[in-house]
Formats: sequence, structure tokens, C-alpha cells
Amino acid sequence: MRLNSQIIIASDFAKIIDDIKASGEHNDKFVEIVREGNFLVDDVKLAIEKAYVASSDRTIIILAADSYSDVVQNRLLKIIEEPPPNKEFILLFPSKSIILPTIRSRLPISVVDESNDELEIDLDVANLDLRSVYDFVHQNAREDSSKVKEMIEYITKKALQAQRYNMDESTLKLFENSIKVLDRGSPASFVLSAVLLKLLAKKKK
Repeated sequence: MRLNSQIIIASDFAKIIDDIKASGEHNDKFVEIVREGNFLVDDVKLAIEKAYVASSDRTIIILAADSYSDVVQNRLLKIIEEPPPNKEFILLFPSKSIILPTIRSRLPISVVDESNDELEIDLDVANLDLRSVYDFVHQNAREDSSKVKEMIEYITKKALQAQRYNMDESTLKLFENSIKVLDRGSPASFVLSAVLLKLLAKKKK
């Protein structure tokens, strides 16, 4: 396992942490902040403190929790974007569906547990047009919110990979907010339409 900054999707955090440590070199240092349940704002502060401890050796900071709130992920964003020298962050999540698009766009994602792998959907994200958007929204108008969240995760990843869209902060923020409005009961058709039409508008000429 390469010990670069990354996100790992897994259910058995203890096993993954053992594998990470086994992959390290003799002078690597490891910092673990592992929580059952929610990762807290105080945990973020601790991670940032550990990151700024001066060291000539590489330090691998492992963060793991069953849940990360939007506030927590946003507070982690800057340190992940611009880590101090010789610091790598490895974030363990149980599912892609709880990762904010802003976090996901900064770090590579590895899926360890096949059961947690991403949803595959019948949509050519790289070649969107109005007809494909309309058909997809119509076909999935009655899907439940958890399934639509997975669809948005898939669409975001494929759009980033395609490099055919201007994936600026406003677009990523819309995708992030779409998860929130689903939790508040907004219909699948409304959310999928908003995401896909925004993406279509950002298609490079």
C-alpha cells in the first residue's frame, strides 16, 4: 500500500490501519485518531496540531470514524489541501456517500471492501446532453434519497474524471448542497435535475 494522502473506503478500520503500518518504512511515524461514531471538531484540532509538529521523518496521520459532519470535513479541507512538509493524511470512511465533493476532489479514493464499492448507473456523464438528462431524471424520479445520494457521488466522480466540465467551487458546492436538500425531503427529480443541468451548463466548449 502506498502511503500518500488518500481516502480509503472500508468497514474494518483496524485491519486497514495494520496494513498501513505494515507498509511504512522504518523511520515513518504514525498518528491515529480513530473514533467510534462521529469524528468531532476537537478531533480536527488535534489532527492539525499533530500535523504541525516539526519532524524530518514522514508522519502518516490516520483519521477514521463512522461519520464525519459537513463542519468537520470543511475544517479538514485546508490542512488536506496544504499539509505541512513530510505529512500525509489517510482518511478512512465507511462509505463514499458521506464524503463531501470538496474533500473527494482533493484526494484519491481507494475502495478496499467490495461491498462498499460505488454504484454503477446507466448515464454517460462525459457526454451529457439535454435528452440524456431528461431521460435519466424521468427514469429515477421515484428513487429514495439514499440511492440518489449514491448517484450524485457517481456523477461527481465521473465528471471529475472526464475533465470535460469546469468543476469550479460553485459546482462542487451545489453537489454538496444537493445531499443536504435530499435529507430535508426534496424530491429525487428536483435534485437530479439541478445537479445534471448545472453540470451541463459547465460543459467545456
